[in-house]
Amino acid sequence: MPLYLTRFSYTPATWAKLIRNPEDRRTAAEEYITKVGGTLRGFWYAFGDHDGYTLWEAPDNVSMAATALAIGAGGALSSIQTTVLMTVEETLAALNKASSIKYRPPGEKG
Repeated sequence: MPLYLTRFSYTPATWAKLIRNPEDRRTAAEEYITKVGGTLRGFWYAFGDHDGYTLWEAPDNVSMAATALAIGAGGALSSIQTTVLMTVEETLAALNKASSIKYRPPGEKG
Protein backbone atom coordinates (compact mmCIF):
# COMPACT_ATOMS: atom_id res chain seq x y z
CA MET A 1 0.00 0.00 0.00
CA PRO A 2 1.21 3.53 -0.71
CA LEU A 3 2.64 5.66 2.09
CA TYR A 4 1.68 9.28 2.76
CA LEU A 5 3.39 11.93 4.88
CA THR A 6 1.10 14.60 6.33
CA ARG A 7 2.31 17.85 7.89
CA PHE A 8 -0.23 19.71 9.98
CA SER A 9 -0.60 22.65 12.34
CA TYR A 10 -3.29 23.20 14.94
CA THR A 11 -5.21 26.45 15.35
CA PRO A 12 -4.54 28.42 18.56
CA ALA A 13 -8.04 27.43 19.74
CA THR A 14 -7.16 23.75 19.30
CA TRP A 15 -3.96 24.16 21.32
CA ALA A 16 -5.98 25.88 24.06
CA LYS A 17 -8.41 22.93 24.13
CA LEU A 18 -5.54 20.44 24.31
CA ILE A 19 -3.92 22.38 27.16
CA ARG A 20 -7.20 22.29 29.11
CA ASN A 21 -7.83 18.64 28.27
CA PRO A 22 -4.65 16.83 27.07
CA GLU A 23 -5.44 13.97 24.73
CA ASP A 24 -3.45 11.45 22.69
CA ARG A 25 -4.55 12.32 19.14
CA ARG A 26 -2.96 9.17 17.73
CA THR A 27 -6.10 7.31 18.74
CA ALA A 28 -8.30 9.61 16.67
CA ALA A 29 -5.89 9.55 13.71
CA GLU A 30 -5.83 5.77 13.73
CA GLU A 31 -9.62 5.65 13.77
CA TYR A 32 -9.84 7.92 10.71
CA ILE A 33 -7.42 5.95 8.54
CA THR A 34 -8.79 2.51 9.45
CA LYS A 35 -12.21 3.64 8.18
CA VAL A 36 -10.72 3.69 4.66
CA GLY A 37 -8.73 0.47 5.05
CA GLY A 38 -5.42 2.06 5.98
CA THR A 39 -2.95 2.12 8.85
CA LEU A 40 -1.35 4.86 10.93
CA ARG A 41 2.40 4.15 10.81
CA GLY A 42 3.54 7.06 12.97
CA PHE A 43 2.50 10.31 14.64
CA TRP A 44 4.95 12.97 15.83
CA TYR A 45 4.80 16.50 17.20
CA ALA A 46 7.57 18.90 16.23
CA PHE A 47 9.03 22.38 16.58
CA GLY A 48 9.22 24.41 13.38
CA ASP A 49 6.97 25.15 10.44
CA HIS A 50 4.47 22.43 11.35
CA ASP A 51 3.09 21.25 14.68
CA GLY A 52 3.04 17.60 13.72
CA TYR A 53 3.66 14.88 11.19
CA THR A 54 1.88 11.63 10.47
CA LEU A 55 2.89 8.68 8.34
CA TRP A 56 -0.07 6.81 6.90
CA GLU A 57 -0.53 3.75 4.74
CA ALA A 58 -3.68 3.82 2.61
CA PRO A 59 -5.06 1.65 -0.17
CA ASP A 60 -4.99 4.47 -2.74
CA ASN A 61 -4.90 8.24 -3.29
CA VAL A 62 -8.69 8.57 -3.09
CA SER A 63 -8.80 6.92 0.34
CA MET A 64 -6.00 9.14 1.66
CA ALA A 65 -7.57 12.25 0.12
CA ALA A 66 -10.88 11.40 1.81
CA THR A 67 -9.12 11.07 5.16
CA ALA A 68 -7.24 14.36 4.75
CA LEU A 69 -10.40 16.16 3.60
CA ALA A 70 -12.40 14.90 6.57
CA ILE A 71 -9.67 15.93 9.01
CA GLY A 72 -9.19 19.33 7.35
CA ALA A 73 -12.92 20.01 7.34
CA GLY A 74 -13.06 19.48 11.10
CA GLY A 75 -11.74 22.98 11.79
CA ALA A 76 -9.03 22.03 14.33
CA LEU A 77 -6.15 22.58 11.91
CA SER A 78 -4.76 25.78 10.48
CA SER A 79 -2.94 23.81 7.77
CA ILE A 80 -2.67 20.27 6.42
CA GLN A 81 -0.42 19.07 3.60
CA THR A 82 -0.15 15.49 2.41
CA THR A 83 2.65 14.11 0.24
CA VAL A 84 2.58 10.76 -1.55
CA LEU A 85 5.80 8.91 -0.78
CA MET A 86 7.40 6.72 -3.44
CA THR A 87 9.68 3.76 -2.91
CA VAL A 88 13.14 3.71 -4.47
CA GLU A 89 11.88 1.04 -6.87
CA GLU A 90 8.95 3.24 -7.96
CA THR A 91 11.32 6.16 -8.49
CA LEU A 92 13.67 4.00 -10.58
CA ALA A 93 10.71 2.85 -12.69
CA ALA A 94 9.67 6.50 -13.17
CA LEU A 95 13.21 7.43 -14.19
CA ASN A 96 13.28 4.62 -16.75
CA LYS A 97 9.90 5.67 -18.12
CA ALA A 98 10.97 9.33 -18.21
CA SER A 99 13.82 8.45 -20.57
CA SER A 100 11.23 7.71 -23.29
CA ILE A 101 9.65 11.18 -22.98
CA LYS A 102 11.24 13.90 -25.07
CA TYR A 103 10.59 17.18 -23.29
CA ARG A 104 10.45 20.39 -25.33
CA PRO A 105 10.84 23.67 -23.39
CA PRO A 106 8.25 26.38 -24.14
CA GLY A 107 9.08 28.48 -27.19
CA GLU A 108 11.51 25.95 -28.69
CA LYS A 109 10.72 23.98 -31.81
CA GLY A 110 11.37 20.30 -31.62
